[in-house]
Amino acid sequence: MNVAIIGGGIAGLAAAHRVVEVARERNQPVDLTLLEARDRLGGTIETERTGGFLVESGPDSFLSDKPWALALCRRLGVEHELVRTDDRYRKVLVWRGGRLHPLPDGFQLLAPTQFGPFVRSSLFSWPGKLRMALDVALPRGGTDDDESLGSFVRRRLGAEALERVAQPLVAGIYTADPDDLSLAATMPRFLDLERRERSIILAMWRATKKAPQPGTSGARWSLFVTFREGMGQMIDTQASRLPAGAARLRTRATGLARTGAGWRIGTAAGPVDADAVVLASESHATARLLRYVDPSAAALLGEIPYASSATATFAYPRADVPHALDAFGIVVPRTEKRALLAATFSSVKYPGRAPEGHVLIRCFLGGALDAAMLERDDEALIGQARAELREALGLSATPVLTRLHRHPSSMPQYRVGHLVRVEAIERRMAALPGLYLAGGAYRGVGIPDCVRSGELAAEAALTR
Repeated sequence: MNVAIIGGGIAGLAAAHRVVEVARERNQPVDLTLLEARDRLGGTIETERTGGFLVESGPDSFLSDKPWALALCRRLGVEHELVRTDDRYRKVLVWRGGRLHPLPDGFQLLAPTQFGPFVRSSLFSWPGKLRMALDVALPRGGTDDDESLGSFVRRRLGAEALERVAQPLVAGIYTADPDDLSLAATMPRFLDLERRERSIILAMWRATKKAPQPGTSGARWSLFVTFREGMGQMIDTQASRLPAGAARLRTRATGLARTGAGWRIGTAAGPVDADAVVLASESHATARLLRYVDPSAAALLGEIPYASSATATFAYPRADVPHALDAFGIVVPRTEKRALLAATFSSVKYPGRAPEGHVLIRCFLGGALDAAMLERDDEALIGQARAELREALGLSATPVLTRLHRHPSSMPQYRVGHLVRVEAIERRMAALPGLYLAGGAYRGVGIPDCVRSGELAAEAALTR
């Protein structure tokens, strides 16, 4: 059987690795081809080691509470290479009103789960605190229509909860506008909590009481985990398990057409024939490949918008940084009108990111709410990030290392109605036997979700 995978990001690599695994388990001969337009595998995941610093271009970790990435690491035999966050500093700072306010202990993304830290917090006004507390008395929502995350938080917890916490935290995950973001597609847990238990605060408080806390004997992993040598280690390990010659770099898929019972992929180097094809590229690239195969599917895929972002990473001698850096990083509400979306204190959050006596700080810019930021040149982006670090942290020293990475049209936006669109796309694809979708554009943008989508597509391809 000939299986081709288009796109060598994390979803495409997970699909390729799963093809190899399942073929071995079934003793099923498979000819695997992985096509990647760039000169390397990994998509937005790329790690650089230089001068004792470990610099991540894109994602620097993955969530442990979704099992698929951890399960892949176990099967790859590299679980022992994973490292936890340093939970001594498990705190987030919110830059508001010219000050850095700690997010109250027990505040879980949208709502507080501990009374004392919430009441004492300087981040919220007393009217804002009282409005959040009103959630315990509010009735359930009265509609089954898809709702934006912004509308949900405003309705349940009030404007301050949205503007000062939910929006900046969500911007760090989706680089999105919460008033456009579909709650059902991005955070269905909160929708389920409201439907099942009515109050978000009470439901999360009960769940927190039952769950083992990070750092306790009942929780092996922190919420975020990464590799000792950076996320590039995950890419390199998967790539090393592929058959020799299976991955073709600098090979862009330019067309797709049915040929008999299979498919023919056009490339500049000549056609590639396959019995099954996993389309693991961004949905806008997949749309171009399908425009003559199924114009309706292509149109639906093309309707999924993407946002662009950039990361600026700086290294400093620790003595040059006046701030205590006693947190994982800072997030910045959009209402502050800053260029920074967030900044991660990478060398605090994870071990081995900077040599002794130095720190590494990574800044995030752009996103759906500030697309114009990415129109600036590299020097301007670096200068803006440094200027705002100076304001936030009192950091005026010249960095000993600077890196800027751009990620154009890399983050799919799950706008209201997203799941309805995805279901329509899946119905169209079901009528195209031998073609399977994978990637972050459909049912989850995180690394675990991408791993799962790639593996499910591979299994479907081999079961055909």
